Amino acid sequence: MDRRLTALIGIAALVALAGCTGFAGTATPTGGDDAQLERSIEVTATGEAASAPDRATLRVAVTATGGDAEAVRDELAAGEADLRAALTDWGLDEEAIRTERYDVREAYETRDDPNRTRYEGVHQYAIEVGDVDAVGEVIDVAIDAGADQVQRIRFGLSEERERELREEAITAAMANADDDAAVLANASDLEVVGVYDVSTAQSGSTPFVAERYAAAGGDAGGASTSVQTGDVTVRVSVNVVYEAVPA
Repeated sequence: MDRRLTALIGIAALVALAGCTGFAGTATPTGGDDAQLERSIEVTATGEAASAPDRATLRVAVTATGGDAEAVRDELAAGEADLRAALTDWGLDEEAIRTERYDVREAYETRDDPNRTRYEGVHQYAIEVGDVDAVGEVIDVAIDAGADQVQRIRFGLSEERERELREEAITAAMANADDDAAVLANASDLEVVGVYDVSTAQSGSTPFVAERYAAAGGDAGGASTSVQTGDVTVRVSVNVVYEAVPA
């Protein structure tokens, strides 16, 4: 084989081997006579922050039954008027009471019986409450006004409070990423000297949902329904690419 061709093949092999040296992350050669490899460490880490809720959403429903659809519709309409009046008199804005579901249909068990027809209706509402401590009282107002069901209570955060927790979660995620990068660098005989790139990967909040509550009894002496709350958690994941050099 031609000596010149052999020499070129040998140089190419050395360059290929230089690109396969063991370290974390990706490596690309830099320019210049003294070419060295840029080393990077990429980390994905998660941080979270928790806080007591400062708002709640109640889901309540008014139900009705009757021999025809019109009668059921009229009963639901009367129930809506009573419920809205009671809640707004208590202090809620009209905008805080919204319809989530409205349904009137023939009862399933009577569909195949021409001599027995019964209709069922449900009007489900979502009620926004800004004062978490008042949730039990709002439940009592709704039930006294004709609500037949309290289906779920979701405790969450206002937009301002959620932004604050998100910032705390990002700070925690970055601290976790720094710790992980330091461990990876130490295991690879590297030293972290900077950050190439950083971005958020995922984020979200986990509300506290109360499926059960203790309704105030007839001898409760004016006490409202008792609802247990829990913290709301905000989680954020970050991707960080660190610059590293040989230790």
